[in-house]
Amino acid sequence: MINDRYYVKIVPQKGEKVHRFELRRRHIVTALVVLAVAIVGSIGFAGFELLRAHAQVASMQAQTQKQQAALRAIDSQTAALHKELLHVQKQNQEIRALIGAPAPKASARPARTSLLPAHTLPAVAVRVQALSKAGRQTQQESDVIKRLALHMLNLRHIRDLARAQMIAAIPSIDPVPGAEVIGCYCYRTYPDTEFHEGVDLGADYGDAVHATAAGTVVATGYDGGYGIKVDIDHGNGYHTWYAHLSSVDVHVGEHVYKGQVIARVGSTGFSTGPHLHYQVMYDGSPVDPTPFLDGVPSNVLAKLP
Repeated sequence: MINDRYYVKIVPQKGEKVHRFELRRRHIVTALVVLAVAIVGSIGFAGFELLRAHAQVASMQAQTQKQQAALRAIDSQTAALHKELLHVQKQNQEIRALIGAPAPKASARPARTSLLPAHTLPAVAVRVQALSKAGRQTQQESDVIKRLALHMLNLRHIRDLARAQMIAAIPSIDPVPGAEVIGCYCYRTYPDTEFHEGVDLGADYGDAVHATAAGTVVATGYDGGYGIKVDIDHGNGYHTWYAHLSSVDVHVGEHVYKGQVIARVGSTGFSTGPHLHYQVMYDGSPVDPTPFLDGVPSNVLAKLP
């Protein structure tokens, strides 16, 4: 029978009492089994922890890749917004140039952000912040330009209205539409020898006579050789006279508009037959009405503001 007992002796260095321990085979086997189990358990635990660490690293790598992809997407969107912002800024500059508005001061100019790609969260955050600031400044600039544009448009509209009002008060139409000029603005010998200070327009008795410009009626009634006459003051140095009338449809002090019927053709005063004597006065002196029968003369338009 195999001896299943083992002894372990501990002999001190100085010869003191020797310690002796008795070990049986089963104790040793048990200890080895426990040691093996402990080693195997430690190895298993270490392997499990290693696998878990690998899984965590893989998860973190996946999250990092997702974050990088998200950052790249945000960066791409930021670049697109930046491009659009530059386009708006360019439009603002062009609008300023078109309306003649002065350029903004250096401190008020819209900021310009960098187009360099940013793939880290802090870099993207800085870029988004800069873009947001530039966007606010550009919006403020757009609001200023909008107000300036409206102001300029209002001024131009007012000027256009004033110009249109001035043009409306300048004789520019035929008082008897389609009538033929039968007597010129010139010296003549018939029916008497004198300078004829207006034009005679051939028309039938009773034909409508129209005001050639907007103005105020300052005189109506019989005026010697002119017969029945209407005098309209256009408020800009111009007066128009309509003579040899058969009747008058307006009264003194009445404001008339261009084209309004003011009287009827007749043959009163020194007249050889029905016609309209049309005369244009400027600052108290007669001028040739002929150029005023078909629009405002170009030389008159050139003097308007």
